[in-house]
Amino acid sequence: MIKDTETYQNPLIERYSSKEMLYIFSSDFKYTTWRKLWIALAESQKELGLNISADQINEMKEHVNSIDYSVVRKKEEEIRHDVMAHVFAYGIQCPKARPIIHLGATSAYVGDNTDLIQMKEALSLIRNKLAMVMKLLSDFSLKYVHMPTLGYTHFQPAQLTTVGKRSSLWLNDLLMDFENIVHQLERIKFRGVKGTTGTQASFLDLFNNDHEKVEALDQKVSQSMGFSSRIPVTGQTYSRKIDYEVISSLSGIAQSLHKISNDVRLLQHLKEIEEPFEKNQVGSSAMAYKRNPMRSERIASLARYVINLNQNTAMTQSAQWFERTLDDSANKRLTIPEAFLATDAILDISLNVFNGLVVYDKMIARNIQRELPFMITENIIMRAVQNGGDRQELHEKIRQHSMEASRVVKEDGGDNDLLKRILEDPTFDLSKAEIEDLLDPKKYIGRAPEQVENFINEYIDPIIKKYSNITYEISNLKV
Repeated sequence: MIKDTETYQNPLIERYSSKEMLYIFSSDFKYTTWRKLWIALAESQKELGLNISADQINEMKEHVNSIDYSVVRKKEEEIRHDVMAHVFAYGIQCPKARPIIHLGATSAYVGDNTDLIQMKEALSLIRNKLAMVMKLLSDFSLKYVHMPTLGYTHFQPAQLTTVGKRSSLWLNDLLMDFENIVHQLERIKFRGVKGTTGTQASFLDLFNNDHEKVEALDQKVSQSMGFSSRIPVTGQTYSRKIDYEVISSLSGIAQSLHKISNDVRLLQHLKEIEEPFEKNQVGSSAMAYKRNPMRSERIASLARYVINLNQNTAMTQSAQWFERTLDDSANKRLTIPEAFLATDAILDISLNVFNGLVVYDKMIARNIQRELPFMITENIIMRAVQNGGDRQELHEKIRQHSMEASRVVKEDGGDNDLLKRILEDPTFDLSKAEIEDLLDPKKYIGRAPEQVENFINEYIDPIIKKYSNITYEISNLKV
């Protein structure tokens, strides 16, 4: 017998994804759903007049969860067809119902409809966890909405912003992703009962050319499986464009969290904001002093994987032939579950990170003071002009002092002495008190606090309130 340690183990299962998402893509969920679909089909066919008994349906219901996987595996090895192997195993357990299991259906009836059910369930889980991430970021944004910090363009110091305003930019990206997930959930439709090439010919034959009953069958089965709308036309399979659109919404989340994790990693380098670091956590095998941003790095790593999987669904959709080919099957078995498992993982890691971000306010203030003298030069000029100075002369003086102060910082490794130079230059005629008055960082954050508060009140709070009763444990990472 082969031991687990002798074979490849999927890290998404072992290390990253949650038990909730793993269950949605488990064999038990998938194949019990197949059986539920066969029951829904039989019940609807019975209601519409086919010769199917209550005993047959009850027998099927009794064995929904008791799948004998050993029988399935043995039969599939023999006939090389997974759906028929499960029909065979179900028929052994349900001898009365055996003649009517899968009646008139094609493999895509259980395969495609189950895929859609799994994606709907998984999207709901993603939506709920994303709402939790947004709640944590909303709390963080409001807590630090008034704290000035250096803004960066091109990763060069720019005008000031606030810690809360910066995190609101992260939150806005996630809001766009949330809206896309909700949109996908609202528009996802059921394949329903369409037959071998999507024409419903087999069901039309079963119901003696009664088109109304075939239409009713499609509607009844779809409703019984929790879908209010059906895909109006299909081939044997639903359009693989659905897979592309769904995974695109996951790619959007991955893109946002990758960007956010990059920002956190850069902020940790600046020693301004740090992701959680546990008491006994080791940062480096060689450099014991290090506090590496491993959580954010893991988000970025898995996010890249999700983003690349989206290209896979695009290729699959574009390569389909006529009513169907089978070159999508093996690909879908990997791409769809793993996209959801990896997205689930980065959301769980994000919950862990945003629940414990550490802000070093004194370091943020120190970095501001290092750059603020350069940033307030226009304000100094305006104040000096008010005191009777010549703007053109003052501008040239500021330029000269700024260049020399910058040289001292870069070449000599000295402190920024620009303000000292200006204070000592009689051209400006400014007192120490006047210059110090200009050094309050809160004078340069604009409407950042008001923007954040309005944004959260109007767009984020309604979402948080709607999903406030849905929670998942914010736990330590598996590894």
